[in-house]
Amino acid sequence: MSAGGIAVQLGLGRLRGQVSPAGRRLAAVGAGLLGVLFLLALLAPLIAPGDPSAPAGIAYQAPSAEYLLGTDDVGHDLFAMLVHGARVSLTIGVLSALVATVIGLGVALAAGWFRGRVESVLMRIVDLALSLPFLVLVIVLAAFFGRGLVTTVLVIAAVLWARPARVLRSQVIKVREFQHVVAARGIGASPLRLIFRHILPRVAPLGVAQFVRSATIAVLIESSLAFLGLGDPSRVSWGNILFFANQRSAFITDAWLWWVLPPGLALTAAILGFAFVGYAVEEWSDPRLGATPRRRARTGRPARPEAADDIEQAPGTVLDVRDLVVEYGPPATAIRAVDGVSFTVAPGSIVGLVGESGSGKSTTAMALLRLLPPGARVVQGAMLFDGRDLRALPPSAMTALRGRGVSLIPQSAMNALNPAYTVRRQVAEAAALLPRTAAAADARARELLEFVGIPSARQDAYPHELSGGMRQRVVIAMAIANEPHLIVADEPVTGLDVVTQVRILRLLAEVQERWGAAIVLVSHDLPLVSRVANELVVMHEGRIVEAGPAAAVTERPEHAHTRALLAPLAVQEGLA
Repeated sequence: MSAGGIAVQLGLGRLRGQVSPAGRRLAAVGAGLLGVLFLLALLAPLIAPGDPSAPAGIAYQAPSAEYLLGTDDVGHDLFAMLVHGARVSLTIGVLSALVATVIGLGVALAAGWFRGRVESVLMRIVDLALSLPFLVLVIVLAAFFGRGLVTTVLVIAAVLWARPARVLRSQVIKVREFQHVVAARGIGASPLRLIFRHILPRVAPLGVAQFVRSATIAVLIESSLAFLGLGDPSRVSWGNILFFANQRSAFITDAWLWWVLPPGLALTAAILGFAFVGYAVEEWSDPRLGATPRRRARTGRPARPEAADDIEQAPGTVLDVRDLVVEYGPPATAIRAVDGVSFTVAPGSIVGLVGESGSGKSTTAMALLRLLPPGARVVQGAMLFDGRDLRALPPSAMTALRGRGVSLIPQSAMNALNPAYTVRRQVAEAAALLPRTAAAADARARELLEFVGIPSARQDAYPHELSGGMRQRVVIAMAIANEPHLIVADEPVTGLDVVTQVRILRLLAEVQERWGAAIVLVSHDLPLVSRVANELVVMHEGRIVEAGPAAAVTERPEHAHTRALLAPLAVQEGLA
């Protein structure tokens, strides 16, 4: 196998398991097309020895064993021109894309890391480059700087670098705020070390995707410039072949069949090859692009669980969960995150769903709202709410229920709030889910923010201007905007200091008392949750290991895992 073939196989091997089957098929087709073209370019001196720009026979010879594609009007071997032209077209395309990606990546790293004036100046230059007419700019630069391989590469790179810079900058800004990067900054790591050790490796996959995308455009631009007569006349390329075919009236003779069609098909194969590989590389750099869940069964009808018509909700409950099973991954290798969970929630009560990380408590909470991530699915059980099985509701009915009948307090308040809008506007948006006028929704937002402890002077603040505890209060205000019957609070106090945690839990208790909403309070902190919960449900490895009234569970724990979770409480009492 050739070196190119080995590289292709290694590349496809790395894509396997990270790219969807459709993406891998496209990658295989694209790699095959590019492999053939690059092989022709590499072996051009062996396949067609001699100077392709020198006449080799008489004019307009038809294809034969000696001249596979015949000759042009001055006797050039068209097959030799085609394979040698592949070297120039592909070299310019790859080098231009490489230069453009390196420049774009450098600008993205500088703008995304240093921010401030550096970012402002660089991004204004990017905006200017993107606003100029693309083709006109290429033609003007090519006409001004002249012809030549190096000049062509630099001209094409000069118009391609801005888009990779904009795309990669946003990724740099995101990675810059990762906790491990912040920690490295905290221990005194230099900017260069942070950029090359922490930022660049995380951005590199997206940079590869931008390179492949740029190569697709660069091959097309090179051919366009050459076709317009702005290419290097001393080098044979696919664009030059088409330029001379057009100049010498190949279309009025049968010569166009072997003079125009082969380079046109080669260009098409190169563009499709880069594009197909690019699709797979983009999916590899961001697996979410290929993580689209299957929406329809093989019959073509929507895949929806059967309603639990034979199961009646337990009397005196707002939520009745029966034998819930949630799995991650394909059925053959599925991991069971929730295994046969059953519990009930009475109206106006607070049920603490507690357990260590990985116990399945947050998965259970997300299953109740049908907000499981891609790859996770409920495979068994019923979730009965106000007499209806949430699992069997159509998507439109479930959407209408969220924020009205059932509401969520998410785990991270900062991620749940839009940084571009004030907190009052976001609470008003939640209040507007019910038929309210804009003025009524705004008045409701003011009332709720006052209730949760956000004074009127801070209600027009943006999320980043508030503390973590205040942001959590805003999220609670959004959750109770329409007085839902059930609130699912997923780790609402994680990451807050102890005093703020207690205040947030007291606020949830006030919400329960004032509006009578039932609350499923998800947490890993059993001693803290036991202060406000009426019932406790303890989970371990996807199963419920103990459940009962909060006082009974904390005073007389029966399971070893429950006793382990209560250990901090025992320590606190001992210190007291």
